[in-house]
Amino acid sequence: MGLFRAIDSAASGMTAERLRMDVISNNIANVNTTRTAEGGPYRRQMVVFEPRSEQASFGQLLSRQLESGEGVRVTGIIKDNAPLKLMYDPNHPDANQDGYVEMPNINIVSEMVDMITATRAYEANVAAVNAAKSMALKALDIGK
Repeated sequence: MGLFRAIDSAASGMTAERLRMDVISNNIANVNTTRTAEGGPYRRQMVVFEPRSEQASFGQLLSRQLESGEGVRVTGIIKDNAPLKLMYDPNHPDANQDGYVEMPNINIVSEMVDMITATRAYEANVAAVNAAKSMALKALDIGK
């Protein structure tokens, strides 16, 4: 039934966005971490999504043989290889011989923007679940 597939699709989006919010929160919490277990400063992490549907050829997409509404899944969490920030602080225990400390490659403003977009995407998926639930209840009322 299409109704349950819509709920499943929105639920997969909610799960993925929740993980994205957790990763963003972790990035914000480590904005000043200069030493990690792997060595060096913390590196920003990002979540990678992909559709849960099967891979389709261009011809299948054109002929609309591919069913829509199958949701997303997280394929991984990757580290951002952007350059690290250098901050002058000769008294810092992780400072190099010139007095510079390598800081994480996290921009707090872009992290907050990402958090807002993840929150809004989560809310949109909640609205889709609520709409599907409302349609199911209306359909049951028609049958009375």
